[in-house]
Amino acid sequence: MSGTLVLVRHGQSEWNLKNLFTGWKDPDLTELGVEEAKTGAEALKGTGLKFDIAFTSNLIRAQRTLDLIMQGIGQTGLEVIRDEALNERDYGDLAGLNKDDAREKWGEEQVHIWRRSYDVPPPGGESLKDTGARVWPYYMTEILPRVLRGETVLVAAHGNSLRSLVMILDGMSREEIVKLNLATGVPMVYKLNADSTVASKEVLGDMSKAH
Repeated sequence: MSGTLVLVRHGQSEWNLKNLFTGWKDPDLTELGVEEAKTGAEALKGTGLKFDIAFTSNLIRAQRTLDLIMQGIGQTGLEVIRDEALNERDYGDLAGLNKDDAREKWGEEQVHIWRRSYDVPPPGGESLKDTGARVWPYYMTEILPRVLRGETVLVAAHGNSLRSLVMILDGMSREEIVKLNLATGVPMVYKLNADSTVASKEVLGDMSKAH
C-alpha cells in the first residue's frame, strides 16, 4: 500500500445555479455550495485522515471549497498548491451563456455534442480530451509522486478536471467517462498501490445528487 489521494469537486457555484456555462470564468460558491463543502468536510473528518498537502485550481470556487474543507477538518495550516492545470474545462465561446440560450443559438444536438462528447471542443474551448491533456501530466509529475511516497493528498477541483483523473484511476473508457457525473462536495478517497494502481476507492457521501 502506498499513499492516499482524495478528490473533491467544488460546491455549487453561482453560475451552476443560474444554468450558465462556467469554464474558466470565476464565480464564487452559493450558500448551498458552502454547505456542500462543509458536508464534505464532515465526511472527511469521520475518516481521521491527516493531509500532507493540498492542490487546487486557479478558480475561486475550488479554492473556497478547499478552504472550507480545511477549516472543517481542523487542518488550516496545510500547504496548498494552486495551478491552472486543474482548472475546469474551458468552454470557450459558450462561457457565460445560459445553456438554454446556447441550445437556441446552435441547436440542441450540437450543444449536447459539445457538452457530452469526448473529443469535440466548443468554439474556442476545450474538449474533455483536451482537458485531460493538461490534467494528466500535472497529476503524473506533481501529485502522484507525493502519493507514492506515502503522503495523503487532497485535490479540490472541478467536474471535468476531476473526470479526467477518475478516467485513468478507474480505468474508464471514453464512452463511460462522458456519462459520469461527479457530485459536488462529495470526497472520493483512493488508496493507491506502489505501482500507482488503485487498491481501494470509497465515496464519502451521496452520489445521487450528481449533476
